[in-house]
Amino acid sequence: MAGDRPVGARYLEIEWWLRERTRTGTPGALLPSESELAAQFHVSRMTARQAVQNLAQEGLVERRRGSGTYIAERPFHRHEGVFLSFTEDMRRRGMKASSELVEAAMRQASAADIEALRLGDDPRVVSIHRIRIADGTPLSIERAVLPASCAAVLSCDLESGSLHEALTAIGRIPTLAQSWISARMPTAEERKRLNVTSQREPLLVDRRVVLDQDGAPIEHTESAYLASRYVVDVTFRSPDPEHTARQP
Repeated sequence: MAGDRPVGARYLEIEWWLRERTRTGTPGALLPSESELAAQFHVSRMTARQAVQNLAQEGLVERRRGSGTYIAERPFHRHEGVFLSFTEDMRRRGMKASSELVEAAMRQASAADIEALRLGDDPRVVSIHRIRIADGTPLSIERAVLPASCAAVLSCDLESGSLHEALTAIGRIPTLAQSWISARMPTAEERKRLNVTSQREPLLVDRRVVLDQDGAPIEHTESAYLASRYVVDVTFRSPDPEHTARQP
C-alpha cells in the first residue's frame, strides 16, 4: 500500500522511495543515479543497484546505458470482455495508431491456420505481419492470417489504416473474438523490432480467432506485446461453495 514504509533490508527502503517516485512522477522523468541513491540513503552502491534492478525487472523504471534511470511509461490496460481493434483501442485512449508493414501477401495455410479458420478447398491464406505502434512507440508484433476470400484487404492501407475497418468495408464485420493469453521470451529480431535492449523482457502473447457477423472465422492472429507495456485486467470469481461441495 502506498505510504507504508518497509522495515528490513536497506534496499527495500530505497525500493519504497523509488516506487513513490514512479507512482507520482511523470513517465520519462530522470531518477537519481545509483551513486546519488547510495549517498542519500548511506548505503553501498551495490545495495542501491539492487533496488533499481528490482524495479527495472517489474517494468517500473527504464535503465538507459550511459544516460541514467527513468520512470517507465505506464502500461496499457485491456479489460476483459471488451473487443476492440488495435486502432480503435488506441483511438479511444486519445492516441494515434499506426503500423510498420513487414509483410502482406498470399501464402499456403499452415495446419494451425486450417484448423482455426476452418478452411476447406482453398488452402491459401492472406498473411499480414505488422509492428503495431501507438504515438510512435512500438507496442506489439502482430501476425494476422485471413482466409483467401478476404484477399481484397491487401489493396488497403495497412500502415495508417485499420485491418478491421478494411474487413468491414468488404462485408466481413469482426464481431466476436476468442483469445488465449500466454507468455514467452522474445527473439533477438523481436527485441530489435520493439526497440528493447534487455534480454529479460518477456512478451505477453495474445492468440485469437475472430468471427464475423455470421459466425464464420475471418482472422487468426498472434499479437506479442512487451509485458511492461501491456496488461490484461481479468476478474475471477470463486465457485459456488455448495456446488463445489457436491462435486465427487
